[in-house]
Amino acid sequence: MAEDDTQPDPERAIELLWGAREPDRPGLSLGRIVAAAIEVADAEGLGALSMRKVAERFGTTTMSLYRYVPGKAELVELMRDAVYGEAPLEPADGLDWRTGLERWARRAWGIHQRHPWLVYSAGSRRLPGPNIMAGYDHALDVAARGGLAPAQVIAVVNLVGGFVESVARQAGETAELQRRTGISHERWWSERESLFERLDAYPALARLWESGGMDEPLDPFEFGLRRTLDGVQALVDSAGREVIRDENGGAKCVVCGKPVAGGGRGRPRDYCSRACQQRAYRRRRSDPS
Repeated sequence: MAEDDTQPDPERAIELLWGAREPDRPGLSLGRIVAAAIEVADAEGLGALSMRKVAERFGTTTMSLYRYVPGKAELVELMRDAVYGEAPLEPADGLDWRTGLERWARRAWGIHQRHPWLVYSAGSRRLPGPNIMAGYDHALDVAARGGLAPAQVIAVVNLVGGFVESVARQAGETAELQRRTGISHERWWSERESLFERLDAYPALARLWESGGMDEPLDPFEFGLRRTLDGVQALVDSAGREVIRDENGGAKCVVCGKPVAGGGRGRPRDYCSRACQQRAYRRRRSDPS
């Protein structure tokens, strides 16, 4: 499926996303139009979505929709935000960074599974609405609990979110091909004997194939999410061992940020006091991740 790269009018889209909504009434309303558009995209894909198809669901004309939304591009922005509002964000009180980010990633994965068209509406200039921003803010909040620098917190959230989108794209493409052709992914590959006969020239691939490495593939989401979070864990662990330097080159305590007394030989001190050192130790022991 091709990307839908049609760009909305940004100011109009922001007004629609963030403006006050009138309550839905019988007949046409912005909320009902968005819901109908989501149904079309879920059933037929984003490429099949049109203002005409949405209008047909109400038994009305396309022109009647333009009283509520300027066009398809703005409608897609509203659809994106609406589906992210389907799954309420659970309170993050007491969660460590890893548990919080994993739960956030699983929520996003579930949304993509219910709405495969979502990945084809992505892009660096898509406008977030209040539901998308609430989820992003939630992820930043839990990621910041790892003690990373502000820029690292943002990068970590974008990394985990990007992983989810990548796996969702692969799954969506597979499902779309199966829907269009009526042939499953497994069946299509099982019928490629003419290709398999030519793989003897690739010893590493042949060795893994013959040893059963491809008989039961690992779940790409479960495997990838764990490995992604393991990488973030390594970053968090290393950040906890680093000495933060102030502008004058002096060290700061990695726990409370107070200046650390200099002097002495060997490795620079990480803590301003024995109490902060013990606090860091207890924090590491209490974080199971």
